[in-house]
Amino acid sequence: MGRRAQAGAARAGGGVVTFDWPAIEEALNTAGCARVPGVLSAAECAALAGLYPREALFRSRVVMARHGFGQGEYQYFAYPLPDLVATLRETMYGPLAAIANRWQAALDLPVRFPARHAEFLARCHDAGQARPTPLLLQYQAGDYNCLHQDLYGEHVFPLQAAFLLSRPGADFSGGEFVLTEQRPRMQSRVEVVPLGLGDCVIFPVHHRPVNGTRGIYRVNMKHGVSRVRSGWRHTLGVIFHDAQ
Repeated sequence: MGRRAQAGAARAGGGVVTFDWPAIEEALNTAGCARVPGVLSAAECAALAGLYPREALFRSRVVMARHGFGQGEYQYFAYPLPDLVATLRETMYGPLAAIANRWQAALDLPVRFPARHAEFLARCHDAGQARPTPLLLQYQAGDYNCLHQDLYGEHVFPLQAAFLLSRPGADFSGGEFVLTEQRPRMQSRVEVVPLGLGDCVIFPVHHRPVNGTRGIYRVNMKHGVSRVRSGWRHTLGVIFHDAQ
């Protein structure tokens, strides 16, 4: 999947972030995830990873071992979000909301998502979910992230994105992004997504529709990161609902 501009969004720092949304939707429907190469430049990746020590930018820090989440740590950004993070979250939301609404209809679920992210955030905030959820994750050798779902309250947007900010084979080794799909009355399916510097992966938060012999059914999804074998790995996570 390349950088063909089916839809584009101006970056805060200049240039255009482009996504082939029809191809992304096809990949999500068939494979359960969509990899978009080279969304962020090397300079943007370095700048975002370099924010990690700046405590004033974040609302909380989580050391995963303390909670049984794995090993490593992450920090949730505070509002206002850094410009590039805010731009990605705002401009990706609209096309993803259209996909999410088609998924909701396919699964016969009543909730629909507004076209504008501000309207969806207002829904979250009215329900007491007012804490921002975009985050930076930091791993070193031996660290990993257990399979999980990023659910923070009643209102959940069904899709999210992660951006790799480190260079595999140079900055770190190991640390593969992993998805599992728990299918009814079947063994779970595993998907390992190879990411390069600046690549984005879009994937379900908790479930997705799948076409079966008897129609559409829902499968449960979880994601995580395998053990980092050497070096340091940084990731930007973009979640579209806020937390309680």
